[in-house]
Amino acid sequence: MQVIVFEDTRVLELRPLVNLKPVYALYTGFRSLREKLEYSLRGEVKLAWHLRRYLASVYAEQHPDAVVNRLEERDLLLVNGRIVFDDAACRVITEGGIDPGRAYMQGDDLLFARVDSSLITDNNGLMPDLLDTSALAGELVTESVTGFTVIRDIWDMIAFHPDELLRDAETLELGHILGDVHSSVALVNRSNIYVGSEAVVRAGAVLDADDGFIAVGAGAIVDPQAVLMQNVFLAPWSRVKIGAKLYSNVAVGTASRVGGEIEDALIEPFVNKQHDGFLGHSYISSWCNLGAGTNTSDLKNNYGRVKVLRNGQLQMTGLQFLGLMMGEHSKSSINSMFNTGTIVGTGSNIFGSGFPPREVPSFSWGGIDGIVPYDVEKAVETARRVMERRQVVMSRAYEAMFRFVASVESASRLFV
Repeated sequence: MQVIVFEDTRVLELRPLVNLKPVYALYTGFRSLREKLEYSLRGEVKLAWHLRRYLASVYAEQHPDAVVNRLEERDLLLVNGRIVFDDAACRVITEGGIDPGRAYMQGDDLLFARVDSSLITDNNGLMPDLLDTSALAGELVTESVTGFTVIRDIWDMIAFHPDELLRDAETLELGHILGDVHSSVALVNRSNIYVGSEAVVRAGAVLDADDGFIAVGAGAIVDPQAVLMQNVFLAPWSRVKIGAKLYSNVAVGTASRVGGEIEDALIEPFVNKQHDGFLGHSYISSWCNLGAGTNTSDLKNNYGRVKVLRNGQLQMTGLQFLGLMMGEHSKSSINSMFNTGTIVGTGSNIFGSGFPPREVPSFSWGGIDGIVPYDVEKAVETARRVMERRQVVMSRAYEAMFRFVASVESASRLFV
């Protein structure tokens, strides 16, 4: 039996955060959905990965040992890539308790299904870009289940983040100080602090784990007078700049640089937010750059529940706190401001005074005074330079993926 982690049609609801990556590359806590699954399985099961075709070449480059969009057996166990995996969810895979022709449904989400490959392939033996699980469920005997955590809406990664960060932290070797910590650093409650090998914590920094954990990954740097408290995770080779304030559930991805004030935020790898400004209850994708003084609002003045604008329609999130959700390769200029529940697409460049629209299309150029399409050639060249500055080469496959998203997004979105 081949186990395939799949993308379904609901993945489209998570754009722009999944424009340049599969859904299981999203983060909540300090691990991606894929990393959570692999950690929980502990190598017991070989996995295959289904994703949209335009992503496949880049994903295969990034994961050369992975089985990508390839069926090797007729007997398949389908696993929804939007599941936030824990040990209980992984037992469904490892114990093999699903009979052929059966599926587990949570609401209208198909989470697991045991099927013959002919049910999900065309005459050429190819899987669709996204599985239509509603149609698939109609061919199977379904069983209702509960208790699984599943990403359904673009704000779910932020909503689930505090609990997931604590759950991920259970796997840390807290109490181990391996790196170079200056003698003047305040380590409060050392038993809840981890500092990895080759990490550097410089003079006057405060790592306060009295109310939560602090983890500084291998090779990460904490500059002088930075304050970290109330659950903070720094991935390897990330950096916290001078005088930064990180508190209340912050996860910083590999090689990202952060400064200013950050609260309840998820920052993917290779993000630059190293200057002053407030970032709260936000999700910032890889290769984004927030200019000096960029501020996000994460609470409405009337303390009401936040609504987001999706394709011109307001949607209620049910959350009181929600800030900025930004797709890959987007940027804000100095002193930019973002309203509660703002969504910025992929490859956009936002500038100007005042608040830009709460829904900014991908590959946009502008701000409050108007938004126009961003020239794709300029967007590609800027992305290439940004990646080169972090010693990452934009491959031909990555450029082709980037251009494909630019053409699709630019054709389908209205500019204001």
